[in-house]
Amino acid sequence: MSYSIAEVAERSGLSADTLRYYEKIGLIDAPPRDSGGRRTYAQDDVEWIAFLLRLRSTGMPLRLMKEYADLRRIGSVTADRRKDILVEHREEIHLRMAEMQAFLDVLDYKIRHYAAIVADEMSEEQDA
Repeated sequence: MSYSIAEVAERSGLSADTLRYYEKIGLIDAPPRDSGGRRTYAQDDVEWIAFLLRLRSTGMPLRLMKEYADLRRIGSVTADRRKDILVEHREEIHLRMAEMQAFLDVLDYKIRHYAAIVADEMSEEQDA
């Protein structure tokens, strides 16, 4: 099955301009074109774009995404470096998650604090 750039844009949530940009910088391979010169994407292309979006949504820098894409093109001899990129990025995600948990802990503390103040005020009003 093949997809037009509009179909891939709709499926991925990216604009056609972003897909062309990703092609230009080498994140995605230039897809073949139909007789009218329009890009035709294969299912593998759609899945690769979905993977790139996952990397992007986890905060992976574009330069690392590009390195990963370049290594992927070379083939299985780069599997070790590609794994390293993902392992290092996973470690970054864990650090960010720990930081976010610390932020949540502070917010939870403040929410409990204000809930106690409100409860005290309501108790004082009932006593009056």
